[in-house]
Amino acid sequence: MAQGQIRIISGMWRGRKLKVPDLPGLRPTTDQIRETVFNWLQTKIVGAHCLDLFTGSGALGFEALSRGAEQVVMIDQSPVVVANVREQLKLLKAFNAEVYQANVPQGLKPPVRLFDVVFLDPPFGKNLLLPCCFYLEENKYLANNAYIYLESENPIDETDLPSHWKLIKSKKTGQVAYHLAQRIIE
Repeated sequence: MAQGQIRIISGMWRGRKLKVPDLPGLRPTTDQIRETVFNWLQTKIVGAHCLDLFTGSGALGFEALSRGAEQVVMIDQSPVVVANVREQLKLLKAFNAEVYQANVPQGLKPPVRLFDVVFLDPPFGKNLLLPCCFYLEENKYLANNAYIYLESENPIDETDLPSHWKLIKSKKTGQVAYHLAQRIIE
């Protein structure tokens, strides 16, 4: 199987290249989009507990770890992806990450601790994004003021999201719409 690569943009592993399996539908978040997202989150990542659903290349989870996240839980349904992410974590000696295989959202393990930051970048065309938003909300995975990164093929309207979520940033680059929402619970 051919391998691609992603480059970690910033943090302790800046410039480090990681292998990515060549699988149908696997779309690593581009450097440009990751740069924007982590600029949005720059004051929120250090010390955060992060959840990377549909981890795919692992680009978002590895970037969060490199930039000082306390822990990242990475989940994907592909055994090839999970094995690759485990191998990359081992190479980086990243002991503050967990990766497991599951069908999302129903196969998620209950959280040990509520998540401060969530990355939701599901495969396009499968209608998984909004059901995952509601699953995370209804099953109490999120800290009161959690930030949720959403990536999709179409722009999202705030009225489509759980009622406590507010869109605070939105952008579109090429065929990708991406947003940052915040769960606001007083």
